[in-house]
Amino acid sequence: MRILIVEDEIRLSEALAQIMTENKYSVDVVNDGESGYDYAMSGIYDVVILDVMLPKMNGFDIVREMRINRNQTPVILLTAKDEIADKIKGLDCGADDYLTKPFSPDELLARIRAVSRRQGEVILSELKFSDLTLNLSTYTLHCNHKSVHLGLKEFEVLRLLMSNPKAVVSKEDLLLKVWGSESDAEDNNVEVYISFLRKKFFYLGSKATITTVRKIGYHLEEEPA
Repeated sequence: MRILIVEDEIRLSEALAQIMTENKYSVDVVNDGESGYDYAMSGIYDVVILDVMLPKMNGFDIVREMRINRNQTPVILLTAKDEIADKIKGLDCGADDYLTKPFSPDELLARIRAVSRRQGEVILSELKFSDLTLNLSTYTLHCNHKSVHLGLKEFEVLRLLMSNPKAVVSKEDLLLKVWGSESDAEDNNVEVYISFLRKKFFYLGSKATITTVRKIGYHLEEEPA
């Protein structure tokens, strides 16, 4: 899952990013409203954590514009204000949830899981394809009686492929969702990690393969018996 944090308090944004990373979420952080809106409208995020009081564009206006432009990414608003009127305003603008500062990390994580479920995401502990099982908590890939630990980028690439087993995942999507929109990574970075995964499939003796669709991207296939 990829999370966008839009928060102008630098220490808080850094703390939130660390919490997300420790819980195995990919995260991007921006510190002003205009940038936050541009990032949110990219469509690559699963959840947006959005402060209300921001420079350049406030959180209410961001979520309102997102909904006007048919971006339905779940939004959790953060604010120091506890007035009922502000909560109502945020929800009426299109936010999915509302959290008042200060809050506990565990509560925020629970609300992220909740808004994700509302979007139809099933919270899984593992993904399966052919004879492969990817453990989403330990980053371990299993095949029959063998297993191998994946690095973060390998895990994120394979998670996307296994989450869309019948679809071709483009290099552009992999770059955005694994490396992030601000990264300098290029197509060859994706190719390197696909190569790493293919070697691990071979080591495990898996029947699954990662097939290249020329000039488009990759998808999973099972070798015929």
